[in-house]
Amino acid sequence: MRMEGTGIEGVTLDLSRLTEIMEDHGLVLAGQWDYERVTYDRKIETKGEIYYLRIQGYAVEGDVGGRHAVIKLITPLLGKYYYPHGVEYGEGENFPESVVSTSKTVLKQVSEALQKVQ
Repeated sequence: MRMEGTGIEGVTLDLSRLTEIMEDHGLVLAGQWDYERVTYDRKIETKGEIYYLRIQGYAVEGDVGGRHAVIKLITPLLGKYYYPHGVEYGEGENFPESVVSTSKTVLKQVSEALQKVQ
């Protein structure tokens, strides 16, 4: 599920500062990066189901691997995890209102934090 209109899309920020803000809001980078892209995830568990709020971006300057990059963020996603296949984001997925609400709250907080450093 694409989380449109969050104020996050198109924001550009230094990788180090971006990672700090994301971690402050429970989104982790972990090993989800390559030299041009980053993915921050927040795991949401409810009623035995696992969901991921995912914020992705790509380097417009520098190299993610060297930790010296400027990242441009794209539209966040909400997905449901299926073992062993992975995360599905399709429009046919049914997301509980509590998960959607939590995701919107986190995205609003991240957006506000990003605006403060712009």
